[in-house]
Amino acid sequence: MNQSSGAIPPLTRFAHAPILLLVACFLMLQPLSTDLYLASLPSLGSVFGAPMATVQLTLSMFVIAFGLAQLVIGPLSDRYGRRPVVIWGLGLYVVASLLCAFAPSIELLIAARFVQALGCCSAIIIARAIVRDAYAPADSVRVIARVSTWLALAPLTGPILGSYLQVTFGWRAAFVALTLLSSAVLAAVILRLPETNEHKDARATELAGLAANWRLVLGSRQFWAHALPGALSYGSIFAFISGSSPVLIRILQVPTEWFGYCFAFGVSGYMTGTIVCRRLLPAFGPAVTLRIGSTLSVGAGALFLAAAGFGLAHWALVTGAMFLTMLAHGVNFPVSQSGSVTPFPQQAGTAAGLMGALYMCVAFVVGTAVGATYNGTLYPLAAIACTLGASIFVSVRLLALHPAAVAS
Repeated sequence: MNQSSGAIPPLTRFAHAPILLLVACFLMLQPLSTDLYLASLPSLGSVFGAPMATVQLTLSMFVIAFGLAQLVIGPLSDRYGRRPVVIWGLGLYVVASLLCAFAPSIELLIAARFVQALGCCSAIIIARAIVRDAYAPADSVRVIARVSTWLALAPLTGPILGSYLQVTFGWRAAFVALTLLSSAVLAAVILRLPETNEHKDARATELAGLAANWRLVLGSRQFWAHALPGALSYGSIFAFISGSSPVLIRILQVPTEWFGYCFAFGVSGYMTGTIVCRRLLPAFGPAVTLRIGSTLSVGAGALFLAAAGFGLAHWALVTGAMFLTMLAHGVNFPVSQSGSVTPFPQQAGTAAGLMGALYMCVAFVVGTAVGATYNGTLYPLAAIACTLGASIFVSVRLLALHPAAVAS
């Protein structure tokens, strides 16, 4: 196959289905589930008379549920197949989104967000597993890179769209939009998605079988060589997801209505990074591409910390640092995600679930650290970004000492 070709066909038996488009739709649900209502967070406190700490639970409980569910949904898809699990999951997401839209209290909204995360998680896990099922191993990293470029449209446009929905219709409009979107994706799955799991594992959900699969995946050096840098890279962008709003709006006095545009500029770095990744892969391969991405990560964090240390405080510094961090993640993410799952054809769902749980654990720790260290300056966010960048850089070199160790 010509590695520079734009077309990445699935395996012959799945050629009739729009696999790539469905995978992209699945993956978009996660950023839209968080970014679409970011502009509504302040109004939720006013509407429900709740402190901001309680309102933040609508985000943190989503992250917790999303992380825990991955440990269960992955094995379920290995046992029963991708199609039934994602259908039930999307159905749950639709119902939970409706509950969010009509929640009469902040407590019910938090509970509905928890349930919504369970449904969203099924789509993400199945997307990762389907790529392993439906594409040749040599193509999977390029598939993830291409889908990641499309995926960047969600966090790029989500906060801006959410801002306009909030101003025009109020906070409930974001969840109505998510209900309509997920209903359309569910209909497409029912009509067009074939079963891609051809190696169902009858023991995947048994305690002994689950433990065996976990040992296999967690005992693999190749899994950690990809999953750990990927999780740390995700943590680096989550630092900006959770910390950019108070820094830009409270410290740097950026008008609220302009926050979505600042956020979108930073996220455009992710789209740029995925395009760079797609150019690097055919020329250098996954191992070198991951090393380049990790170098960009530490560079972005170091520049941000150095600028903050010299007392620079401007919205352009924060959005620039976010752009560079997102760019590095756009290079790291396709390689780390594909490399974490590809070695496990019969445990793809389990591997995807463990990888995702690791991502969410790191995100939860990073989000907590960002909130706990907030002191009215840029320095804590910059220090966290630099620490994560350095950790990504070191983990790639410690766990993948030779290019062959991370090659797909």
